[in-house]
Amino acid sequence: MLAMYSGQIGSFSSRDLLLFFITWELELIPVYLLLSMWGGKKCLYSATKFILYTAGGSIFLLIGVLGMGLYGSNGPTLDFERLANQPYPVTLEIIFYFGFLIAYAVKLPIIPLHTWLPDTHGEAHYSTCMLLAGILLKMGAYGLIRINIELLPHAHYMFHPWLVIVGTIQTIYTASTSLGQRKLKKRIAYSSVSHMGFTIIGIGYITDMGLNGAILQILSHVFIGYALFFLVGTSCDRIRFIYLNEMGGISIPMPKIFTMFNSFSTASLALPGMSGFVAESAVFF
Repeated sequence: MLAMYSGQIGSFSSRDLLLFFITWELELIPVYLLLSMWGGKKCLYSATKFILYTAGGSIFLLIGVLGMGLYGSNGPTLDFERLANQPYPVTLEIIFYFGFLIAYAVKLPIIPLHTWLPDTHGEAHYSTCMLLAGILLKMGAYGLIRINIELLPHAHYMFHPWLVIVGTIQTIYTASTSLGQRKLKKRIAYSSVSHMGFTIIGIGYITDMGLNGAILQILSHVFIGYALFFLVGTSCDRIRFIYLNEMGGISIPMPKIFTMFNSFSTASLALPGMSGFVAESAVFF
């Protein structure tokens, strides 16, 4: 858990592209161990799928990092501050943009590279699910804002309408898929992917309000995702059921968990007055 935290904190606080890549990779190993050693019945399958997807995406991230670092007009550099003012030929900037986007599309996730997430959440321990939903998904959104928008603005301006279209499709498609899930953890996992669709739409609109909405959606979903997986874990640990058709009437033996579940579900629904409503409204406006 502490090794996973270290990698995640390093990704958000690094001021150097190579350090960003190293910490991005560092948290894969503890997540794999948490999945394979403390997961469910199909834990090895989901852990292998997770590592193949994320390591495959990281190859493109490494190529982008090395390409940007070595291209520097004033000599090789990997410092964010110096790279922010670095001009690139249009074709090269598009190549860099797509390289980084593939890595973030796996982590965020963006459809069709999202299939590892429901399997991982379905088999992982609840505490691992909390960390995955709360922090791991946000690393992709952070990278998209921090590197693609800040360091590659021309390519982002060219492709931002496509991000909006993909984000809209993702929001609707994964929300619809969520309704068909029998396992409670998978239902919340698909709803997490749907909420990340709003973040992609906000990032796609290159306006202050859109970006503020995307960042607020990231912060809002951290707390909502954490809380929902925590409540799923506490309730399933007591009643020993994980499938929705086996559950029923849990409000009587567990009124406090039921009340909390209701409040966080309405926050996930973006009820007016909740944080989700403010974030999604900003994205829509």
